[in-house]
Amino acid sequence: MIILTIFFFVTAILYSSIGFGGGSTYLALMLIWDVPFYIFPIVALICNIIVVTGNSINFFRTKNINLNLLTPYLIGSVPFAFFGASISIDKNLFEILLFFILLTAGIFLLLNSKSFNKDQIKIRKVSKVISILIGSIIGFISGLVGIGGGIFLSPILFLLKAGYPKHITSTASLFILINSMFGVAGQLTKDIVLNEFLNYWPLFVVVLVGGQIGNFLNIKFLSNKLLALITSFLVIFVAIRMGFRLMG
Repeated sequence: MIILTIFFFVTAILYSSIGFGGGSTYLALMLIWDVPFYIFPIVALICNIIVVTGNSINFFRTKNINLNLLTPYLIGSVPFAFFGASISIDKNLFEILLFFILLTAGIFLLLNSKSFNKDQIKIRKVSKVISILIGSIIGFISGLVGIGGGIFLSPILFLLKAGYPKHITSTASLFILINSMFGVAGQLTKDIVLNEFLNYWPLFVVVLVGGQIGNFLNIKFLSNKLLALITSFLVIFVAIRMGFRLMG
């Protein structure tokens, strides 16, 4: 439990530094540490909420929120995040889905890390229908496995040139926060043993502290590009570790 707590702490620092929550990596870590499968999603989603709440508050304070960019993706994602979270899936299927999600997210983040420092880009207008459709797909996948979805949304927005980097980062954070809330609501429709879930309260404490440290690193010291590179390597490493587990 102590080593798992340390890994959660480091994950929260790295992910919060670029506006993410870390849900996918929390899930993989719990899988590796043999935490009871049925509480994976709700633990990961609550950790997400704790981490990105600080980010979202900072974005509101600095007025970097672009609600016009965020809203259509949320319209699509919220109902599907709840629906996906209410579905119970087999552990083997969960492991396979999580492996592909981690690997894809890590590659996306690596390829798009160079975009984090580019403020002089030509913004393209993305239709509301496409935005809602993208949000729906990400929301369903996120709810099904227990992540916030921002690690998919952010690279897609960069690829589409849908907004400036600061707006994309803030959009991803709020997307994770709201998606995770509805994901928790969907998880609560299932039979979850809360007594066992509460035994993992130290994880919530360390991600709270780690999230604040990550915010500080983002604001004061390290570039978003460097932090995105570090985080992408972490995600890919965890995905590879899971791949070996699946083959074993």
